[in-house]
Amino acid sequence: MAAPEEIQVYLDDLSEPGKFGVDVHNNYVFSGNSKPSYPGEQPPAHVYRLTPEFYYGLTDTLELGLYVLGTRTAASNTSVVGGKFRIKYIAPHDKEQGFFWGANLEVGRTDLRVSPTPWNAELKGIFGYRTGPWTLAVNPNFDWSISRGGGPVTFDVDAKVAYAIDAKTQIGFETYNELGPLRHLDSLSKNSKTLFAVVDHEFTGFDVNLGIGKGITKEADKWTLKFIVGTHF
Repeated sequence: MAAPEEIQVYLDDLSEPGKFGVDVHNNYVFSGNSKPSYPGEQPPAHVYRLTPEFYYGLTDTLELGLYVLGTRTAASNTSVVGGKFRIKYIAPHDKEQGFFWGANLEVGRTDLRVSPTPWNAELKGIFGYRTGPWTLAVNPNFDWSISRGGGPVTFDVDAKVAYAIDAKTQIGFETYNELGPLRHLDSLSKNSKTLFAVVDHEFTGFDVNLGIGKGITKEADKWTLKFIVGTHF
């Protein structure tokens, strides 16, 4: 799907045990698909998506989360289009240098306007490496429907390369690549593939991820702006 509710490469960040936090995901498709790809879809062109993500640190390695999915169309129609629960695990590691890994499982129900099946799940792998000012991360994602007749498991890969220009600011690139059914992956020229130029900055009390994305296949939206702001309580 183009312009999902959450355009983010997962890293090793976790809330401390007993602490709450929230990330507010915003994205807007300036230029994209204006025709539905299935009956009942809300085409993504000129749609603004707002998704608050609430999370809670359960242990040193586990975090629980809840998404509330909202959209606003060019005609000013505002809707809540679903909700998702997640649990994220990050293995103990050196947070400054070296390898990290984990996994994130999401289950939720979404409206026909944003998904052809109501109940869906995703298992996201989280793998990354830090060396000096560089951070590299990749998320292999397995998506499937838990509704009857939901179709095959699909696979996509998201990745991030970031360079720290100082203690609070990183610049880099993120790429989001849908690869099709897991049993028989499509050619690289098919499905949505988007490249984002991004900036991450930590302010006092909250952090920001800002990116502008260019679709590199015909199925992808041409231009998408994303903005994520997060804070911990």
